[in-house]
Amino acid sequence: MAWLFLIVAGLCEMLGVTFMNWALHARKWWLWELMILAFTFSFGGLDFALNTLPMGTAYAVWTGIGAAGGVITGMLFFHESQDWRKLLWVTVILGATMGLKLIS
Repeated sequence: MAWLFLIVAGLCEMLGVTFMNWALHARKWWLWELMILAFTFSFGGLDFALNTLPMGTAYAVWTGIGAAGGVITGMLFFHESQDWRKLLWVTVILGATMGLKLIS
C-alpha cells in the first residue's frame, strides 16, 4: 500500500509542477489552487509512504517520478526539446527508480 501512495505522490508532484508552469503563463488563480492541491497530495502521500518505506528509497522514487514526469510533460505540453539524449537520461532515471523498488 505504501508503494501505491508513493507512486501517486510522485504523479501529484509532476502535476504540481505542471500546474505551476501553466499558472505562471496563464495567470489564472484556479491554476495556483490546483498546484497547491497537487503538492499537498504529493507531500501527504510521501509522508504516508515514509511510515513504512526507508527514507532514502522513498525520496529517490518520489523525486524520480516527479523529475522524469516533469521532463516528459514539458516535452508533450510545453514544446520543450525532445532531444534523444534527454529521453535517454529520463530512461536512466526511471530505470534507477524501478531498481530501487526492486531491491527494497
